[in-house]
Amino acid sequence: MDQKQPRIRLFGVLVKATALLLLFNFAFIFTTNIPLGKLSLYNKVFPGRERFPFGETYESYNLSLFDIDAMFASHVLAGKEKARDEYRVLLIGDSSVWGTLLTPGQTLAGQLDATPITACGKTVGVYNLGYPTISLTKDLMILDQALDYQPDLVIWLTTLEAFPKDKQFESPIVANNAERVRALIGKYHLPADPNDPALIQPSKWDQTFVSQRRALADLIRLQLYGVLWSSTGIDQVYPENYERAQTDLEASEDFHGLRSLQDGLALDVLTAGMSAKTKLLLVNEPMLISDGANSDIRYNFFYPRWAYDEYRRMLADLANRNDWNYLDLWDLVPAGEFTNSAIHLTPAGESLLSNKIAEAIQANCE
Repeated sequence: MDQKQPRIRLFGVLVKATALLLLFNFAFIFTTNIPLGKLSLYNKVFPGRERFPFGETYESYNLSLFDIDAMFASHVLAGKEKARDEYRVLLIGDSSVWGTLLTPGQTLAGQLDATPITACGKTVGVYNLGYPTISLTKDLMILDQALDYQPDLVIWLTTLEAFPKDKQFESPIVANNAERVRALIGKYHLPADPNDPALIQPSKWDQTFVSQRRALADLIRLQLYGVLWSSTGIDQVYPENYERAQTDLEASEDFHGLRSLQDGLALDVLTAGMSAKTKLLLVNEPMLISDGANSDIRYNFFYPRWAYDEYRRMLADLANRNDWNYLDLWDLVPAGEFTNSAIHLTPAGESLLSNKIAEAIQANCE
């Protein structure tokens, strides 16, 4: 009889432990409204990052995650109180703004910050809020949160590839932030479907601890990478050799299966962003103009000539009708100053763009 008692106690302990684990697993559902991403060691234990975390290689001391609160909390912007003499400029856009293959100092934001600029009698401070993947809805989602940081000017750099309606929910960071997207649809009265199947709606099981352990691990990993990043400054891999942007092109006039851009672009999303309660400058970003095979049909890998020309006319007309502050820099940079994509610039290409943007920042005060 005495020999069986330990077994009974052990069984009871196992039952209680299992019950507690199950309770903890399902109780985790009630933490979904707690912004865990705002808990960050960045800007406290080590410096804030100069651009949003993005990447999937250990060597970059970086990672991609879907928690926008954590992205902002890791950024230097979140740890810098706005000074009275600061003219705060935020840059939003795609990987060309984020700075693929560029060090933070070589990016548009980095080059602008390295050049003493004054605007409206204040010192200009520029922050890189670009994020890889191309979608106006992704940009609007970031812009909407960025307004909390008291910008004096938001510069929105974009390109036609961000406009097709079929691209809006394609970005993983958009698809995995369904509630944010639905809030934007309501706030800006967008005609998009809030129940679009492309938006990932987590089930109750998906909100349990077991299902969320990867997201939690990413939050912890982001903090751990802060130690390595702050000591090296490395936040992406810089290969010695890479495939240059394509200049010999297919003889195709296809652009997202459209025959005309009318009713094919998410102009309502752009209009929503441009209605934000801050000063905005819309920039049609530079792109590679090929002179290789079939360049009479296509400008580059992304765009047939007919589509891009129509887009430029539509955008100019929309900006004029709405009295937007608009800058078209599509042909500013020569083809030799692009790296691995028709929108990714070399440091010299970024310098050309930086000069134009600096002039535009100062012109906003005239």
